[in-house]
Amino acid sequence: MSAPDSDYDVIILGAGAAGLMCAMTAGQRGRRVLLIDHLDRAGAKILISGGGRCNFTNLHTAPDRFLSANPHFARSALGRYTQHDFIALVEKHGIAYHEKTLGQLFCDSSAQDIVRLLLDECAAAGVDVRLSTAVQAVSRTDAYRVETGRGSFAAPRLVLATGGPSIPRMGATGFAYDVARQFGLKIVEPRPALVPLTLGAETLEAARALAGVAVEGVVKAGSAAFREALLFTHRGLSGPAILQASSYWRHREPVTIDMAPDLDVFGWLKDRKRDRPRAEAKTLLGEMLPARLAHAIAEELGLAGTIANLPDRALEGVARRIDAWRFVPTGTEGFAKAEVTAGGVDTAGLSQKTLEAVKVPGLHVIGEAVDVTGWLGGYNFQWAWSSGWAAGHAV
Repeated sequence: MSAPDSDYDVIILGAGAAGLMCAMTAGQRGRRVLLIDHLDRAGAKILISGGGRCNFTNLHTAPDRFLSANPHFARSALGRYTQHDFIALVEKHGIAYHEKTLGQLFCDSSAQDIVRLLLDECAAAGVDVRLSTAVQAVSRTDAYRVETGRGSFAAPRLVLATGGPSIPRMGATGFAYDVARQFGLKIVEPRPALVPLTLGAETLEAARALAGVAVEGVVKAGSAAFREALLFTHRGLSGPAILQASSYWRHREPVTIDMAPDLDVFGWLKDRKRDRPRAEAKTLLGEMLPARLAHAIAEELGLAGTIANLPDRALEGVARRIDAWRFVPTGTEGFAKAEVTAGGVDTAGLSQKTLEAVKVPGLHVIGEAVDVTGWLGGYNFQWAWSSGWAAGHAV
């Protein structure tokens, strides 16, 4: 075993959003930084995010839009490095951007602009970036030692920034959890988040017939409710509202969907029964819902003929099907389709201010590897920037 190269103050494992932010911040403070990643390019997930344009933050970022076993944990980092700080950095580099919806900010051109920004900042700060460098072992005596296929390195501080297992095709693994456990840190069970939901056989058959149909609705799961578009797919349900709710959903719990959130459906149907008694029920439903969805619901409920022939109890049943559709998903499409990972390194063992392990001096955990998960729409990138900045100021 060769003697390690110890000319570093900190080694950061993972050249994603959090790792790059931590590296540039520490380098700007005069720290000698080594940034290692097993992939052949930095910021792989950044490059595919937002349809290739990177939804790099959200104007409405606030601690209550993040899930964690400790709902207050993210407050310190988010408060000290805000969305406005990152926006200022984007503007400093002359990157054009726009607000798409709900405070979501995207690059006008390409996600590559954000990766280039981070790498340029790292280069200016003297960060040593080593890509295509797989870590074989991590140990600690008087310093942290990292063994790789391209040499051995040592430093008094180590930062875990390798994310979670979501999107494994991009090289994502649970490596950070393995190292954290090695040093005695606890893990909140990781699970897919911001992920499509799957349906049981009977419900799925109907969903498949509607694949491609989208409708705006309110989706409720657990304690949360989100109003955005939902999409029927060949495997179940997707779309922003479903992805948001999925982070709060637990196995065997129901999900409720209101597909006409601005309408008193029963009252509307009663009015139509009075004013347009000869109209077919499926035709009327098509005035509030996409035609394919309206016809499918009419067929499912046996709504043949005119609305005048339907008793009020039948109209109540139609209303419940539209504004309170309740079902139990069979599961999710898993880490392969999840945008992020919920769970991760338990925040109870980390400092809110520095992201350093309370009982393991010099070990920091940041970004997606931590049990902090944001809403859809740039929140998880902001957690990466904020947690990376906080650790970068501590190492």
